[in-house]
Amino acid sequence: MKPGTHPFNVIGQLAALRRYARSLARDPDEAEDLVHDTLVRALEKQSTFRTGANIRNWLLSVLHNTHIDRLRHKRAVARRDAATLDLIPQSAQADQEHSVRLTQVRNAFLALPEDQREALHLVAIEELSYQEAANVLGIPVGTLMSRISRARARLRAIEDKEGTAQVTHLRIVGGPADDQ
Repeated sequence: MKPGTHPFNVIGQLAALRRYARSLARDPDEAEDLVHDTLVRALEKQSTFRTGANIRNWLLSVLHNTHIDRLRHKRAVARRDAATLDLIPQSAQADQEHSVRLTQVRNAFLALPEDQREALHLVAIEELSYQEAANVLGIPVGTLMSRISRARARLRAIEDKEGTAQVTHLRIVGGPADDQ
């Protein structure tokens, strides 16, 4: 081992932990609390970390388990989900099409059931392999693949629904029919 290096370097993993925590908690302050609790637990359980193992995957697993433990102690999960979705702006100026589209995608992602959102986040955003993501979540690979498949199907269904919506209450103003 090089001088000054340590196999239990959690500082280098903070960005990934924060991204995953935000995906799970859906609230920046709660996500920071989750990362803090994860780091405390990781330091307390440092002796269970196998030298040579992947610290990132181990920390993501600790974060996931910490999140599950917090959910068991709180009964406000449904209220938090509803409150998060209610806080997202429902309208935007016409010149902000890209921003509106990102908001729609974010809303659709946040509306996924938690087990599907966790699986999709780890594979699509954190770029973990199916096996690594399954290990983080503590589930079989087949279950992970099923959750990802259902999440993608649900997002496609939302996309199809939004893409085929017809606007019938608007009319063109300033055209030849308005001259009459």
